[in-house]
Amino acid sequence: MRSFWSLLASVVGLATLLVQAKSSSGDSVLVLLDPSLKRDDFSIFFSGLEEKGYDLTFRSPKDEEPVVIKDDYPQFSHVIIFAPETKSFPKDITPQSLVDLLSKDTNLLLALSPKQTPLTSLASEFSLITPPPGTPLVSHFPERDTPATVIPVNVSHTSPILTPGLPPVWFSGVPFALGTNPLLVPILNAPPESFATDSLGDSDADVVIEASEKGGEGLWAGSQLGLVAGFQPAGGARATWVGGVELFSDEFATKEVSSGVKSGNEQFAADIASWTFQESLVLRVDSIDHHRLNETAPREHYTTNDQIVFTTHISRYNPKTSAWEPYSGIQDLQLEFTMLDPHIRTALPPVPGKPGAYSVTFRAPDRHGVFKFVVDHKRRGWTHLHSSTVIPLVPPRHDEYPRFLSAAWPYYTGAISTSIGFIIFSALWLGGSESKKGKGSKVE
Repeated sequence: MRSFWSLLASVVGLATLLVQAKSSSGDSVLVLLDPSLKRDDFSIFFSGLEEKGYDLTFRSPKDEEPVVIKDDYPQFSHVIIFAPETKSFPKDITPQSLVDLLSKDTNLLLALSPKQTPLTSLASEFSLITPPPGTPLVSHFPERDTPATVIPVNVSHTSPILTPGLPPVWFSGVPFALGTNPLLVPILNAPPESFATDSLGDSDADVVIEASEKGGEGLWAGSQLGLVAGFQPAGGARATWVGGVELFSDEFATKEVSSGVKSGNEQFAADIASWTFQESLVLRVDSIDHHRLNETAPREHYTTNDQIVFTTHISRYNPKTSAWEPYSGIQDLQLEFTMLDPHIRTALPPVPGKPGAYSVTFRAPDRHGVFKFVVDHKRRGWTHLHSSTVIPLVPPRHDEYPRFLSAAWPYYTGAISTSIGFIIFSALWLGGSESKKGKGSKVE
């Protein structure tokens, strides 16, 4: 009987753990769903979020309650905006308020449409350039029985955000060009043979070809166009832009891309939601430690040419256990010892046998001033790691300089030989004078 209750407790504990597995920044989600869209048409996506433990609150884009932000404090950890037809929003969903939400660590998942909406204007603030209104993405290849605007897109297998080996996903919507902002994270690009146009037929093919040959401005075609892109500012919050809300639909999730091969939309949508809501690829700096070699306590200042040991501890969020765990998987972490410009930039490797610890020993430069230990790790898709610790570097005290320098031995030798010679000369001179004086008195 006791074993039965133990087994039951283990099962309940495991179930509770699985239910609690969610984002590192919170579990409350506000979903702004356009009235033209039905919640049941996205049941697979929304049910997947609820099974993870997220608390979903649905609201029409034109409603004013519940508010997204109140008294300058966000009321939700994440906001999903599926409103491709909405052209006006309440005052708490303005482009400026959404940017403020992002700065307050609220994550955003936004879907665009070929129509001109306030979200289209907001996209430019994230270095996304949308084509003219009414120009969805079109592709006539491969040959299929779907409209030209419903396109199977191959998924990159190199992105750390996505599950490896995903089959192609169905997409219908608008593409966008990616700016040069380093905070952008490309997730899904358009097929090479696709292009954005206001005509679904082949009548404008000559225009596209002519624009391609001229390389003229206004050509929206090829794999350089983005369909899904993330944006991650330095604060840690994340925003993901999707060119079409249909990517999350049940229809695309259950639709086959070829005979007997189910599309990857369901897992793809779960992956980008996991990344957007700060479940996956989330890192943080737990602690910083520095001290002189062969010591353990940190100093208020260091002396030029000191041997300094710098150590940092980094952890990664595990959504399966809702806990932070030591992480030693970063192989290109660097440390900068800088004063205005880096004086030293060196690798900061993981410490074998100490999970999450990264350490390096280096010699302080022969220049005094106010320096900083800087760890600045930015990789697309991963949380930006930044740590800065100020430490003064001073010259040696008057009693800390070495008494003898090996490079000065020629001078030491000259000084010593001169002193010895002077002593010998003085002894001989004084001794010679006394002997001459004694001999002279004896003759008289």
